[in-house]
Amino acid sequence: MKYVLMALIGALASMLANKGVAVFNDGLRPIIPEYLEGRMDKKSLAATSFALSFGLVIGFGLPMSIAAAIILIHSILLGTDIIGTFLPGGKKGLIASGVIGAVYGVGVVAGLKFIVDIFAKLPVNFLPQLGTVGTPIVASFAAFPALVVAYQYGFKKGGITLVASFLIRQIVQYYGTFNIGTAKVALNPEGMALLAGMIVMLVFAIREKADPNAQTIDLTALFSERVKRIKKNIPYLAVMGGLVAAATSMSIVAGDPISLNLLAKGQNVEAGLTALARGIGFIPLVGTTAIATGVYGPVGMTFVFVVGLLVKSPILSFVLGAAVITLEVLLLDALAKLLDKFPGVRKCGDNIRTAMTKLLELALLVGGMMAAHAMAPNFGFLVVGGLYLLNKTTKRPIVDMAVGPVGAILVGILINILYILGLFLPVAAK
Repeated sequence: MKYVLMALIGALASMLANKGVAVFNDGLRPIIPEYLEGRMDKKSLAATSFALSFGLVIGFGLPMSIAAAIILIHSILLGTDIIGTFLPGGKKGLIASGVIGAVYGVGVVAGLKFIVDIFAKLPVNFLPQLGTVGTPIVASFAAFPALVVAYQYGFKKGGITLVASFLIRQIVQYYGTFNIGTAKVALNPEGMALLAGMIVMLVFAIREKADPNAQTIDLTALFSERVKRIKKNIPYLAVMGGLVAAATSMSIVAGDPISLNLLAKGQNVEAGLTALARGIGFIPLVGTTAIATGVYGPVGMTFVFVVGLLVKSPILSFVLGAAVITLEVLLLDALAKLLDKFPGVRKCGDNIRTAMTKLLELALLVGGMMAAHAMAPNFGFLVVGGLYLLNKTTKRPIVDMAVGPVGAILVGILINILYILGLFLPVAAK
């Protein structure tokens, strides 16, 4: 069923990209209308898609997936963006997109399993240590609402948010286990700290009212034909959302590095909270670009991942995921008006993405260093730290978030080469 699901996701996502209905890369979405309306040729679209997505697949999606042994959705959907935009339009191109996309989806799953199996058979098995790459994420992620508030409302209010998160964490740490009837309930301290920070963040955002004298533009009226185009494609988007939710419920895929690492540790509720926070951050971005371009995202505003993380039945997840993405599209008009009414929430979305990126860059760099040091004390720090600094000087650097996982994998490969050459002794053997 895993391979069937990934084949279906790869096929449908490639076909949606080929028809210009939905693409995953946020930077590619505004470019699709240029092609659909005849202002850009297919060759230019394909080149743009490749330039925007290929580096992220190789330098970000796959290293994250290997480290957690769960597929980061970027590995699939950035690839299907390239497949769909490269192939010609028309019926033949659509069929070819589906076939190649299905093969690609299966190939990513099989390839990930192959790589993990190969690593496990190396003379020095570094997979157990590689799994610690995500450890700092779990502990530090509860701080991101405080960073969002600090970006938006200043250091003082950010500090208040951080203190609230910290206090809730400590209270739950010591008093968060209790009995309900015969059942024992244990609240997760980091999850509750994140929830507390999000509540404070939303309170600050909602209190920021729109200027009644400011001139507003009704986006849905201005781009009514493009909104109709999205709504016309609801059946295909619903199936896509259902498939992704089902795959998430089976722990095959995850929507972001943070929930990916939490899911790998079996912390589904915490992963769901994380995905919810991310979804809130993507509401303004996906909503406004969808209205302006007539092109949606294959995972919508990413709430389908929340469904998959919290509902462990693939069939029920499919139904609810399809319902969620349908509801998102139907509510696009209301969403545009809501964002105009609460400008703080709109700004909050931008700051959430920025804060998540900053936190991930730091946490994954620290995690990569921890994993590399566990594999090869001190040598690991040297390699990952050196890679991070050298990456800043190259003409085509990989994204900062990927340096930690890539560096840890590189250390794992290097110590195996050194072991064969007689220049390295595993920690356990010393």
